[in-house]
Amino acid sequence: MINYTIYKNENSEQWVTFVHGAGGSSSIWFKQIRDFQKHYNVLLLDLRGHGESKPTLKTAFKQKYTFSALANDILEVLDFLKIEKSHFVGISLGTILIRQLAEMYPERVKSMILGGAILKMNFRSQVLMRLGNMFKYVLPYLVLYKFFAFVIMPKKSHKQSRLLFINEAKKLYQKEFIKWFKLTAEINPVLRWFRQVELNIPTLYVMGEEDYMFLPSVRKVVENHYKSSKLFVIEKCGHVVNVEQPIAFNNAVLSFINTTK
Repeated sequence: MINYTIYKNENSEQWVTFVHGAGGSSSIWFKQIRDFQKHYNVLLLDLRGHGESKPTLKTAFKQKYTFSALANDILEVLDFLKIEKSHFVGISLGTILIRQLAEMYPERVKSMILGGAILKMNFRSQVLMRLGNMFKYVLPYLVLYKFFAFVIMPKKSHKQSRLLFINEAKKLYQKEFIKWFKLTAEINPVLRWFRQVELNIPTLYVMGEEDYMFLPSVRKVVENHYKSSKLFVIEKCGHVVNVEQPIAFNNAVLSFINTTK
């Protein structure tokens, strides 16, 4: 089972589960734990090969990672902890896994909070992925990762987020990085489906106004999925909203969860 950490709140029966992005770990939520634990039980996850979820013999021999397999890793923890239903908070690639989980097991998802959500790969990001695929066996993965981090989070004010993700990515193995990178091959059809299909689950997108790669497509989807979805844009903020603007992020998310109890 993937590694997890729980912070219990004896006065609440509700859970909030946090899912990080590729190259990160549960440590990226350090600015959320205290505020959320005041009101809810908190579950932090380390995705396969990230943080303390080191590859086991079982996963080492699995040829390919898929979004549904990774979503099932999350479900395994929920089942083990006997959590029937949870609010889910994700960042970046973690938002795709939450949406995948909601697609497969909607009855387990109370609400979705998708920070720095990825709903469409724009032209620039598709070029990046192709370059990455060409060089993934040639270049040390950290060179690739640093390059991506700069393209997605280019500004001076995004430096803290960049460094946090690069430092976490250093803990990944090259083979593990390549398995995750190969996931990008199935990303376009998955995202196309997500853009088309509106789930009947309360959803809040929290985006930075400087997240130029992913904000435009989120705006369009929220317009189309108006029955279930809301958008909160944080000013002077890039892709990793929970790290760059934790107070604005925490306030928006907690007030949203409060309305979906």
